[in-house]
Amino acid sequence: MSKNMKDATPKAARNGSGTGAAAPAGAVSRRRLLGTAGAAGATGLVLGAAGGAAGYAATRPDDPAALTTVGSTRAMFHGKHQAGITAPLQAHGHLIAFDLAPGAGRKEAAALMRRWSATAERLMAGRPAVDGDGADHDTGIALDAGPSSLTVTFGFGRTFFERTGLTGRRPTALDPLPPFSSDHLDAKRSNGDLWVQIGADDALVAFHALRALQKDAATTARVRWQMSGFNRTPGATDRPRTARNLMGQIDGTGNPKPSDSGFDQRIFVPSGAGTGTASADSGPAFDWMAGGSYAVVRRIRMLLDDWEKLTVDRQERVIGRRKADGAPLSGGTETTGMDLDKAGPDGRLVIPDNAHARISSPEKNGGAAMLRRPFSYHDGIAADGTPDAGLLFVCWQADPFRGFVPVQRKLDRGDALSPFIRHEASGVFAVPGGAAKGEYVGQRLLES
Repeated sequence: MSKNMKDATPKAARNGSGTGAAAPAGAVSRRRLLGTAGAAGATGLVLGAAGGAAGYAATRPDDPAALTTVGSTRAMFHGKHQAGITAPLQAHGHLIAFDLAPGAGRKEAAALMRRWSATAERLMAGRPAVDGDGADHDTGIALDAGPSSLTVTFGFGRTFFERTGLTGRRPTALDPLPPFSSDHLDAKRSNGDLWVQIGADDALVAFHALRALQKDAATTARVRWQMSGFNRTPGATDRPRTARNLMGQIDGTGNPKPSDSGFDQRIFVPSGAGTGTASADSGPAFDWMAGGSYAVVRRIRMLLDDWEKLTVDRQERVIGRRKADGAPLSGGTETTGMDLDKAGPDGRLVIPDNAHARISSPEKNGGAAMLRRPFSYHDGIAADGTPDAGLLFVCWQADPFRGFVPVQRKLDRGDALSPFIRHEASGVFAVPGGAAKGEYVGQRLLES
C-alpha cells in the first residue's frame, strides 16, 4: 500500500469529504482488501471511507443499509491521472467503444465529454445520475450499492481526430499497430472513435455506469462494440496474491509498481513532451496528453480445451512459472527474480528458451514495460462446442511503440503460449490526463 493510500482517508476526514461511519464489526479490513484486490498496485486514488458511499444512502432515508468496506470504497474522479489505470484490479468491468454519429464533430464531442465526465464524477462518488438539467433520471439499478470502487476511464481512438478536425493534434503513438501472426482480428470489434473503460467491485454498479454513459451518448455517438469481463472479488480470500487467468495461471507478477523507479516515465506521458518518446509528438500541440497514458486493448481468446489437455508440468514449462504459486521454475517465490541462466541436471535451461515469462520479461526486451490491467471474459459456448473465453487484455504505457509493440514482436517469434491463444480484436486509445476540478476529460484537446 502506498503512502498516499494510507494517508487518503484521514486527510479526507480532516477536509470533511470522508465523514462516513466506521466499518461495521466483522467487515473486511481495508489493508486486507487492497492487498487482495489485484496485481496493478494501490495508489492514492481510492478512499476507503464510507463517506464516499453516502450519496445513494441519502436518497433512500427509509433504507439505511450499512455498506461493507467493499461497497464504501471510493475512487476519485479528479486528479493528475484518470482513475482506472493504476487502481487495483476490479471484480467487474466493461469495455465500450463508440463512433461519433454522422454529422457530429468537435462541438458535439466536447458536449458529450462534458456530460460523460459529470456522470462519471457523480457515479464514482456514489451519487445518482442526473440529466443535463440536473433532474434525477437514475434507473435505481445501484441505488443502495455505494461506489464500490467504481472507475470510469475515457480515451480517444485514431479516427476521433479525423471526425473532429483535429488531425494536427493526433499523436503518432496512435499509428496502427503492426500485424502479428496470432492476429485473427474482427474489424467490427476493433478500434473506435471513443473508448470507455468501466470497473467496479459490484456487478450492478458497473452495469449501472454502462447504462448511464450509453444514455448520455444519446444521438452523438453510437456503440461500436462492448465487452464485459471479471476478476476475483476483493475480500474473497485473505491471502494477497496476484490474480489468476482462465488458464489457471497467476497473471501479472512482473507488472511494474507505482513504487518502482521510473514507473511514471514508463506509464504516463510527461508534461510538454507529447508521448515522451516520439519527437514528432513534442510541443504545445500535444500538451493535452500530459499526465495521460496509451491503452492497448486486445481481446485474446484462450483455446482452453487444447490447454487443458496438457499436464501441469507441461503447462508450467510453457509459462516458465509454477502453477500453484507463480514462482519461477528457477526457484523461490512468486516475487523472486527469474534466473534465466539456470540449468537443470540434464543441462537444459530450467526456464525454457521459449517460455512465455522469459520472452516477455523486460530483461529480454530492452527494458520495455507496460502495466497490464486485464479482465477475464466468458461469452458462452461457440458453435464447435469450445468455450468463447479468454482475456480482455488492457495494458498502459507512455508509448505503445516502446511498450506493447516490442514485447509482442518478441512473443510473435516463438512464444510457447502462442498455439493456445488467438487475438480476435484490437484497439489503441489515447487516454488524456485527469480532469481538474471544474474541467471535463479531454477539455485541453477539444477547447484549445
